[in-house]
Amino acid sequence: MPKHYEALQRAEQERRRKVSGVGSPVPAAVPFEGPIAPSVSAPRPGAFSRLFRRNRGRTTEDASDANKRRIALLQPDSYVAEQYRSLRGRIDALASQRPLKTIAVTSANSGEGKSTCSVNLATVTAMSVGRSVLLIDCDLRRPKIHWTLGLQPQVGLAEVLLNQATVDEAIQKLDGVNLDVLMVRTIPANPSELLASPEMRNLVEDVAGRYDRVILDTPACLGLPDAKGISEICDGLIMVVRADVTPQEEVQAALDILDRRRVVGTVLNGSEGTREQYGYY
Repeated sequence: MPKHYEALQRAEQERRRKVSGVGSPVPAAVPFEGPIAPSVSAPRPGAFSRLFRRNRGRTTEDASDANKRRIALLQPDSYVAEQYRSLRGRIDALASQRPLKTIAVTSANSGEGKSTCSVNLATVTAMSVGRSVLLIDCDLRRPKIHWTLGLQPQVGLAEVLLNQATVDEAIQKLDGVNLDVLMVRTIPANPSELLASPEMRNLVEDVAGRYDRVILDTPACLGLPDAKGISEICDGLIMVVRADVTPQEEVQAALDILDRRRVVGTVLNGSEGTREQYGYY
């Protein structure tokens, strides 16, 4: 049996041992606290998208950390926000050749910046004039979108998939930008099954008909089946790779699991030029 499938099985067994029960609430959201830093001059241009790198020495995350994850919202004129606009432009160019209304964002392992990429890509896409955008947190294990955006969901994705609430009841609007968000309210005991259910497919088809673009933040790919199930019902897939951290063989293993035909590009996160200016990432 391939190593990555053995790892997947072990991780799923470990998760089931740790699950305390259905309906566990997610941690509370943190409020906005304003810009994180003054504007700085742009470093040397380089890879497809020079994004952020997390400070691996921290064990807790506070409001300041959340602010750094939503830089395109707080500092729309910053160098990093412009890189997300470049990413948006490349996706728009591909969308002229093939349908790309629903895009999943994933990574091989956790902590590589996929949620940060999802939030900021959705933000700059929503800044486009006349464009409607929906951001969905599909991480039913360790959701971060509500925390990053300072929102407190009353109804979430699990409730929608369990037919306990409607999509309209679960979607919240983000102030200051034309962005709708579908977050996670409770942690279910069966996240893999919910994300692979017909209800999830119907949900994606429904919102794809309502919005110009839908960004789905998925769990990491290795060790969990969640990302694969989501990728199979989306038009495109973005792989986030953390510079100098993600081993090449793990990226290869992740691509072996996913449908390569749907991979539209890779985001290099934590590249040298950005790391010098944004040490947090």
